[in-house]
Amino acid sequence: MRYLILSILALAGAVESFGQRFQTAPIRKHIEFLASDDLEGRGTASLGEVRAANYIASAFKEIGLKPAGTKGYFQPFEVSFAIDGEAHDLTGRNVVGFLDNGAPKTIVIGAHYDHLGKGFQGSSLSPDSKNKIHNGADDNASGTTGVLELARYFAGNNVKEKHNYLFITFSGEELGLLGSKHYAEKPTLPLNTFSAMINMDMIGRLDAQKGIIVSGWGTSKVWGKLIPDLAKRQNLKYTVDSSGVGASDHTSFYLKNIPVVQFFTGGHGDYHKVSDDPDKINYEGEASILTLISELLEGLDKETAEPEFLTAGNPHSGTTTSNFKVTLGVMPDYSYTGKGLKIDGVSKARPAEKAGILAGDIITKLGGEPIGTIYDYMEILGKHEKGQTVEAELQRGSETKVVKVTF
Repeated sequence: MRYLILSILALAGAVESFGQRFQTAPIRKHIEFLASDDLEGRGTASLGEVRAANYIASAFKEIGLKPAGTKGYFQPFEVSFAIDGEAHDLTGRNVVGFLDNGAPKTIVIGAHYDHLGKGFQGSSLSPDSKNKIHNGADDNASGTTGVLELARYFAGNNVKEKHNYLFITFSGEELGLLGSKHYAEKPTLPLNTFSAMINMDMIGRLDAQKGIIVSGWGTSKVWGKLIPDLAKRQNLKYTVDSSGVGASDHTSFYLKNIPVVQFFTGGHGDYHKVSDDPDKINYEGEASILTLISELLEGLDKETAEPEFLTAGNPHSGTTTSNFKVTLGVMPDYSYTGKGLKIDGVSKARPAEKAGILAGDIITKLGGEPIGTIYDYMEILGKHEKGQTVEAELQRGSETKVVKVTF
């Protein structure tokens, strides 16, 4: 009996250790700092971005990562954008750290750390958003925290993996993937040594019923081989998107023929609003997602061959949020797999709300053009100008409705 009790205690200790691979306290600490008012929304090239970049670089140094930027941990790049018609030429910076295991191949683990600042950059969905701090706790302090915690885990697990790991936090994502595009064009390590790229964008608002959205599924067969069992172990539901192209930084690597996968917990009513704050983060949920990703990395290490790249981009790969001159003011339901664009949330005082579009509606046509997927919607939206009025056909339950939308 004594040996049985000791065995049970040992097993319980192992389970506790496994469950605490990623603890909520450091996740909360990182997010609360990165999404604090002191950083003023981490706008690209802002003082808040500099503070965030210094925080990330200090964490990389403390963890023991090697500097892998062009200036220590930093990789500066030029940024040009307009605010109220006035041009600004400034400097953004990626933050890059390298865990060198002496391996021939490297896996990139990334997330963007910039956000909308005080509402002058990117596409705020808050009414009267100018000069209001957009903290971006989920978007994307949550993903940045994922990079920091995965770096901490792999640097401290006393295992020399068969891959090196390059940890990158990108700036300029909200302005059109600027930081990741710059890195992909001017990498600090040879692109042909990159085995895969794992991206985290908005992983802090896990809803157990909706689960996670895994993009890039079709860029390599290895994702379909490994992720289903890992998700089951974490009791995580998931929806897949085969495309390697999307409105986040994995796109820049996919376009260089590198297998990619992105993790995302979906849209919500605080997306790109001043209300995206740390008190709404599901910290336990993020810990579960990070456990899945860490096990995915360990699984890749056990594969006998490197992930094979497959072409899986959608036909509208040139479309990004920076191309849009108009917005509907809706949050798509990214977990929806049917035809049309299902609406998860509607912003106040925006065209969709004024037209009477509601959460739960499925838009099937816009301006007379059919919408089959979110990519169709993005392409169609990019064709319209401010002041235009178009018809939107939508499904509301069993009823088909047509409303007029003025951009």
